[in-house]
Amino acid sequence: MPEETPASSLPPSSLPAPRAPLQGRSKASLERMQATARELMLERGNEDFTLQEVSSRGQVSIGSIYLRFEGKDALVRAVLVQAMQDLRDAEDAMFERLVRSCDNLGDFVENYIADYAEVLRLHAPLLRLAMLRAEQDGQISGLGKQAADDAVAASTRAFLEYSGEIGGADAQLRAQSVYQIIFATLARRLSLGSTSESSPTQDWDILKGELARMSIAYLRSA
Repeated sequence: MPEETPASSLPPSSLPAPRAPLQGRSKASLERMQATARELMLERGNEDFTLQEVSSRGQVSIGSIYLRFEGKDALVRAVLVQAMQDLRDAEDAMFERLVRSCDNLGDFVENYIADYAEVLRLHAPLLRLAMLRAEQDGQISGLGKQAADDAVAASTRAFLEYSGEIGGADAQLRAQSVYQIIFATLARRLSLGSTSESSPTQDWDILKGELARMSIAYLRSA
């Protein structure tokens, strides 16, 4: 049975953090601010909301919002940074589960593609917004690049748990390459990217199955 892949987390952010609450009630208020902003962003598919809406829906005063955040941009950044960490946590949990349960490369690849597609689908709405903001926000861009690099590393480690079944002279290169192919295919299908693009019309389940077949064949080839 393959060994477990170690978990990871985003590096400490250089973004200004919300001012830490000192009491339980204040902490609950901060959580409502961020949860409400996230809810509005998911509903609208953009950052087009006002702090007054956060105040009204989240039942927090405008003054308490400004006590925690310098303004709307800081609140949006906090939501997106948390969204990137949530994605990382979901990826780590997925790898830990798969390397425990999959005894061979074929099983791992099939389950990995199915599970990763679902992880990306669930996190896609906020991930799209993070990608859009990263075009003009260097801090979000930096965190996004680090998260992407870490995803490559974590996936590569997981594939290399089955290195005895990977053909060719450079198992790490193949593991890295197949991750890039898998991510690019799933990301395009989910319309993840800096520009809006129409996703392919091929059936989702068929696409995942064919992607698994191609990936396994590539990894096992001499």
